[in-house]
Amino acid sequence: MGHFKYVFLGGGQGGGYAAAEFVKQGVKPGELAIVTAEKYVSYERPALSKAYLKAEGAPRLPGFHACVGGGGEKQTPDWYKEKGIEYFTDSKVESADIKSKTLKLAKGGDDITYDKLIIATGSTNMTLDMFGAKNAHLKGIHYLRDVADADSLVAYMKEAKKVSKKAVMVGGGYIGLEVSANLVQNGFDVTMVFPEDRLMAKMFNEEMATYYEKYYEDKGVTLIKGDTVTGFEGDGKVEVAELKSGKKLEAGLVVVGVGAKPNTDMFKGQIDLLEDKPGGIKVNSQLQTSNPDVYAVGDIAAFPMTMYGGKVTRQEHVVNARLSAAHAVKAIFGSKETYDYLPYFYSREFDLAWQFWGEPEGDYVIHGDLQKGKFGVYWVQDGKVVGTYSESASDEQNAALKQVALTKPDAPSLGELKKMGYDFALKVAHQPNQVQHDSNGDVRTFLGWPASSVLRTSVIAVACVVAAGFYFRHQRRHSAPAS
Repeated sequence: MGHFKYVFLGGGQGGGYAAAEFVKQGVKPGELAIVTAEKYVSYERPALSKAYLKAEGAPRLPGFHACVGGGGEKQTPDWYKEKGIEYFTDSKVESADIKSKTLKLAKGGDDITYDKLIIATGSTNMTLDMFGAKNAHLKGIHYLRDVADADSLVAYMKEAKKVSKKAVMVGGGYIGLEVSANLVQNGFDVTMVFPEDRLMAKMFNEEMATYYEKYYEDKGVTLIKGDTVTGFEGDGKVEVAELKSGKKLEAGLVVVGVGAKPNTDMFKGQIDLLEDKPGGIKVNSQLQTSNPDVYAVGDIAAFPMTMYGGKVTRQEHVVNARLSAAHAVKAIFGSKETYDYLPYFYSREFDLAWQFWGEPEGDYVIHGDLQKGKFGVYWVQDGKVVGTYSESASDEQNAALKQVALTKPDAPSLGELKKMGYDFALKVAHQPNQVQHDSNGDVRTFLGWPASSVLRTSVIAVACVVAAGFYFRHQRRHSAPAS
């Protein structure tokens, strides 16, 4: 396939955003290649566990190619051709030789060589056979990672309902919440099974989990906590899920979401990897690996969070995939800007809509009306507010919560935080010299900037809030991709 000045390995979410940034930086026709094992050019993955599974009006490609989820242009295959970018789809890379700057393709394909490489190989789903579950490959047991997985699940939902409307969701995390909601809305009787003592145990405290658990149960979802699936029964296709507790669940359909691991095996011994948590490929604040001509982005990049004192993290989230891909391109073209990322997660299930910024560390306080589903959470550590959360908040409130997570202001007492609620965040956001940004381009102002800069950034901040509000309202109306 030849030699390229720049190669982006892994189409995924980041490929489209990297391509857009390469174009902004003036890449010339024939200089950039993107290589992916998928059959499609880059698309917005969050759609797959959300709108893609809807019973009616579900989006399909080319409707959600990158970069529509981030407010950019829809980059179809023709877009890449027009820009002179070689996009090799259905092209699995068998091995990488970093020393010789060579990628070897499977199935006897030609080698690809490069000057600069961006690795975006993403993650692979953890499968139940890794945990010793028997018959874990029966037909009807599904995982969700790409369009092919989603298409297979959608097709089987139609087939399964002819025989049984009983579905089992293995896992009580992010994917479990979103897929279970869609299964219910597709007419399935859903049972969620997970080993933790509550839903979303890594983020939700007991009070939060209790609210969401009751909400799901009211929607007809059965929750089995503190248990695991150890195997399946069925004549060629799944019919029963067996649990460690001895319970047996009728299961015409099974979806599994029990985590993922970064795809780094082909780079072992060639660049620095983190064997311990958080795992992945070790990069610096420019997303550069131990080899100066190789960068890593998205799920696999273990990068230092400057705003958290250099704490190394991996962030498996669409926003990180988009921003890190663009940042690596800027770094290749000479930018010295630090990748300063604020952890962020959001989800929408049924008529719920929650957002989270920062880190769920330290003490916490819940404010608002938990029973009515209009509430928020602050996390306080070492006297600072380090994490914020909202359920069904306004655009202004959410924008303010993000600023709190960015600035990490001094915290009043937990009792005062509870009493003030969103007013605390709004007060912080409205204080002079408190508007900051992370690597997503939001605004940061500091004492000492020229007055003209403060005015200009204030205008941009308002524009960001308005744009975000429009985007999330559009998302909730149409369930367009964006998680």
